[in-house]
Amino acid sequence: MQAKSVAAGVLVAAAVLAFGDEAMAQTQSGIPPLVERDANWATVSNVSMGLGVASVALMPRVYYSSPDATVGWKARWHFSSLAPVMSMVGTTLLVDQPIKEAIQSPRPDCSVDQTLARLDDSGCESFGGPSAHAFASWGAFGYGTTVFLVDTLKYSDGEFHGGAFVGDMVFPFAAAIMASVARGQDGAGVQHESAGQIVAGALPGLGIGALLGLGYSMLQEPDCGYGGFVFCW
Repeated sequence: MQAKSVAAGVLVAAAVLAFGDEAMAQTQSGIPPLVERDANWATVSNVSMGLGVASVALMPRVYYSSPDATVGWKARWHFSSLAPVMSMVGTTLLVDQPIKEAIQSPRPDCSVDQTLARLDDSGCESFGGPSAHAFASWGAFGYGTTVFLVDTLKYSDGEFHGGAFVGDMVFPFAAAIMASVARGQDGAGVQHESAGQIVAGALPGLGIGALLGLGYSMLQEPDCGYGGFVFCW
């Protein structure tokens, strides 16, 4: 009987040591506890980013027609605008995956080791910077701004159109602000990205978006040529 008690005690002690060593190994390797992040603010940032991008992607080219045509405001949708829009989408995916993985800037309350562990629902499954949300939303604002300025100054001889101003600049700007604020809010837990990660995404996004919009609007006139079509190939 005594031998059985001793054997049971040895087994219990071995189990405690085994679990203790495993827990210590997890701590030393950086496997994280659960980091709580506010899901509501994540939803706000996703929706804001999507609305800002959709605003400039779906906004027609608005211009004041030249004297050799019917005078007045015209709106034309160009399928060629898919080229710069998809370029911006592709660049955002590049930021969200390989660039983040190369820089390895962990989210708040996470470490590099915790992020590389990729534990589901840990709050540290991916790196935070540069912020892809800030990149996309501020890129949309930069794109819409240069398209509006070129259409106004070059093709409309300085004539101002309020609808184009709102669709190309005001709405994307408000969406970019909201997306950036939402990524940096902690709500009931920890913010999704730090201020530095948000700025690191916003500034290059703004510049690349502006360059894409400038290049596209300078090369593609807003009208559809002859025929007065609303949709242009």
